[in-house]
Amino acid sequence: MKIALGSDHAGFHYKETLKTMLQEQGHELVDCGTFTPESTDYPLYVIPAAEKVANGECERGIVLGGSGNGEAIAANKVQGIRCALAWNEESALLARQHNNANVLSLGERMISLEMAQKIVTLWLNTPFEGGRHERRVQQLSDYERRCFTTPVRSS
Repeated sequence: MKIALGSDHAGFHYKETLKTMLQEQGHELVDCGTFTPESTDYPLYVIPAAEKVANGECERGIVLGGSGNGEAIAANKVQGIRCALAWNEESALLARQHNNANVLSLGERMISLEMAQKIVTLWLNTPFEGGRHERRVQQLSDYERRCFTTPVRSS
């Protein structure tokens, strides 16, 4: 699977470790940065990673930061992205099964590296269940389409 990665400084160390794990699992990676642990701004790296998923260059994306919250918010600004913040195996499983999440957000300061590795592996290997969930995901896509094609009104 081709996976886009993006992180700020607070997710840098997990990103680097996950890169090795993912490559060993046979995945192709596109690393959108950051490339050092120096303080930086997450939108600079997370949005390009999400765009690579949205435009079809990558099948999935993984974004990382301190809590993962800002990264999930940034990724979800990109049309076509369903980014889920996961903190344990169940949250990762449900993000795929029920929400068809195509980007995963992780917080390096919130979970252990071992848990991050378990979450990523489970998330990548879990299929979308479809069924009743398909209707809900489609409603999100329909809303997105309307919003991105309707001009925003200023007050």
